Amino acid sequence: MRRLRYRGLCAVLVVLSLGLGGCSGKNTVVNYQDAREDITSIAFFGNKYEPENVTVIEEIISRFMDENPDIRVSYESLKGNEYYEALRKRMAAGKGDDVFMVNHDIVLELEAEGQLADISELSTIPEYTDQMLSQMRSDGVINWVPTTVSVFGLYCNLDLLREHNQKVPGNLQEWENVCDYFVKQGITPIIANNDISLKTLAIGRGFYSLYQEGLQEEAYIRLNRGEENLSEYLTPGFSIAEDFISKAYIDAGKAVNTKKTSDDLQEFVKGESPFMLTGAWAAGRVELMEPGFDFQVVPYPILEDGELLVINADTRLSVNADSSHVEAAKRFVEYFTQPENIQRFADQQSSFIPLKSGNPSSVKEIQPLIPCYQSGRIVIGTDGLLNLPIWELTAQVSEKLLSGEPLDSAMEWMDQQAAEERKAP
Repeated sequence: MRRLRYRGLCAVLVVLSLGLGGCSGKNTVVNYQDAREDITSIAFFGNKYEPENVTVIEEIISRFMDENPDIRVSYESLKGNEYYEALRKRMAAGKGDDVFMVNHDIVLELEAEGQLADISELSTIPEYTDQMLSQMRSDGVINWVPTTVSVFGLYCNLDLLREHNQKVPGNLQEWENVCDYFVKQGITPIIANNDISLKTLAIGRGFYSLYQEGLQEEAYIRLNRGEENLSEYLTPGFSIAEDFISKAYIDAGKAVNTKKTSDDLQEFVKGESPFMLTGAWAAGRVELMEPGFDFQVVPYPILEDGELLVINADTRLSVNADSSHVEAAKRFVEYFTQPENIQRFADQQSSFIPLKSGNPSSVKEIQPLIPCYQSGRIVIGTDGLLNLPIWELTAQVSEKLLSGEPLDSAMEWMDQQAAEERKAP
């Protein structure tokens, strides 16, 4: 766990120094003498723990406090699924932080409990694209705001592909052909993790045609009502994933224990496999790991006739409706979502911008994603119109397939879980 505490402004500034070496990098406390007594302190809880992410958050917090000397902000972070477990416990115990990061599934839970404040009045709301606003609005209110648009992509080891006279695939058949070649060479072609790799393939493949035809809202209404099952949409994509496992494109035994954007990155930088399925936001991290080969991140070549992108409105911020300092918390979120802050934050995370203005990330390795994104060949992985915890359900299905469970059994389990979710008050 990482806690960064910032104390109020005063007459004498001591020192701010940052020593951020590696994931366990040290963050020095910022001390100010003679702190004012009329300071409002708010706590910010998030799952961005990597030193490079924390650095940007620190800078935003520091500038906010420079402009708002009556508010003091502390940031605490926790890694991965442990973060959401801690968030649930804190909120259930009435000890939630003032501002916290959320995802699609946790929003459904906290909205149902009335624990998210309406932040519709923030001055930055009109800056968001219509697509993002369609995700943010729920029953006329806005309970969260995204700071990035995350993208999931296929990492390609360009040097290894060239060495074997293979090309970056542009559709499913080309991808399978390249994978078949490497399997024959005794090389496992695709590095996958136990969370986002398979499920984003399945979600992208399953819902792509609906997004292209503008029919996703109607489909999600039917799914919310239980008139259709998730398996009707996700079986085709998970069938491809199961096929990839059976053909040894993916080492299921290794992948089931591989954590996203950490263990998988370590495997990829060894340079022994041509592909990796994970979040494009890790591209900067991979570059810093000095892999010793050229790589790029491309859209998923999962369609017969081409590629697609799975995206999410991401690094979402919410305000605790039960906070003692709701107005101060809203001021902080409003500041965090100003265009210049979002641009810096998104660029550092190799992500896209959720605002009408701004530029895509300048990280060179993800440039191949931009044309696909701009042309609208996208699927939203956790669409706000779907009132089912699809992110968690599909993650568990992925683990089941990697553990050897048959597809039919995994799909039946998913539909049963979705049915239970619909019954929940």
